[in-house]
Amino acid sequence: MHEDRPAAASRHFAGVPSSPGVAAGPVMAPGDPGPGVVVAAELAPGDVAALDPASVVAVVTAAGAPLSHASILIRSLGVPAVTGMGPAILAVAPGTVVLVDGDAGTVCVAPTVAELQPVHTRQLAMTERLDDARSRAAEPAVTRDGEVIPVVANVGSAEEARLAVREGADGVGMLRTEFAFLHRSEPPGEDEQYRAYRGIADAVGDRPLVVRTLDLGADVPAWDPQPEPNPALGNRGLRLALARRELLVPQLAAVARLARDRPIQLMFPMVTTIDELRSARACLVEVAGGVAIEIGITVEVPAAAITAEVFAPVVDFFAIGTNDLTQYTLAADRANAAVAALADGLHPAVLRMIAEVTKAAGAHQRPVCVVGELGTDPVAIPVLLGLGVTSLSVRPNAVARVKQVIRGVRLDDARALAGAALGAESASAVRTLACPPA
Repeated sequence: MHEDRPAAASRHFAGVPSSPGVAAGPVMAPGDPGPGVVVAAELAPGDVAALDPASVVAVVTAAGAPLSHASILIRSLGVPAVTGMGPAILAVAPGTVVLVDGDAGTVCVAPTVAELQPVHTRQLAMTERLDDARSRAAEPAVTRDGEVIPVVANVGSAEEARLAVREGADGVGMLRTEFAFLHRSEPPGEDEQYRAYRGIADAVGDRPLVVRTLDLGADVPAWDPQPEPNPALGNRGLRLALARRELLVPQLAAVARLARDRPIQLMFPMVTTIDELRSARACLVEVAGGVAIEIGITVEVPAAAITAEVFAPVVDFFAIGTNDLTQYTLAADRANAAVAALADGLHPAVLRMIAEVTKAAGAHQRPVCVVGELGTDPVAIPVLLGLGVTSLSVRPNAVARVKQVIRGVRLDDARALAGAALGAESASAVRTLACPPA
């Protein structure tokens, strides 16, 4: 937590920006009738999923961080949020009006008329920018020098897939298959998974579809939680799937059935070694019945980034999960507010990891997609494109805005910016390079 946070009696609180925008409303608890601002000690992903976006105007939590799964889900609601406020924020009485600034990471208690006055102006300007972006969302994102950059979506259900299509996504860059496994007493079988994936494929139509295999572990709840002393470094992602073949085999069989009807790509998460990939590929060959499926990996572990040249000849594509890659590169827990400021994906160390992947991918003509939250950051987008990233996969409600940012990028300038960023000394220095002070 921030050591210099004001005492409980203060009207002004500082936390960590977690979802952009500004809003004001009375304090309420999760589940209370709104409209209002949800204030809580912390929210789990399931808590966020239960929030009614029609009644929640903003979210404030005492703990948490921008890269946690809960914060990512809050951003998908499109409401401002500030996390890591500290316990003093919980002393604000229910019904008290608070002003939440998700860009600055601040909360003002009982704002004055003068403090509220600019809110409407900011909200109107944001709405106008978003409406302008959405008016062109169905168009390709073309850089100023004519390069088309696909902008696809991260989805976890058929409903989200339909939303992504409506928002202008060029396809699905990451289908999170965990949705079929959560909040149940036993894992789903092949038939149930096939029907679920089929529904999403139908929603996507003839657009590209990348299916990520099961990525349970860490803070993603499962029907069979396995306590570990350090779950973020434990048995998760592909590690867990290979250790529990009774989970992996039905999933691969369901994906193979879907691949008989339409072209899809399959992505294995949390890959660390080439032996893991070979084992997963061998398992797929056993159950696929001769169906050809393009294979990729999610680069989240520094070891996979550093040895990307080993993977490049045997994969069809790379996806970079910048949330976990940032966490592991910088040794900063993505759910810990105390280190949230450190966990910036524009840190040169993270950018060098990404550069290793794009260099290896380029040598073998393999596309590289960023599937983490860094791909939604307007400051980061030119840097990523300059490093050689070929597509971005983002939450559905960010598609239009990301496309709009891409349209303003000139790749030659982006490459020069990326080169300078790799030589910078800190994330803040990179952000200054990308957005120099006036």
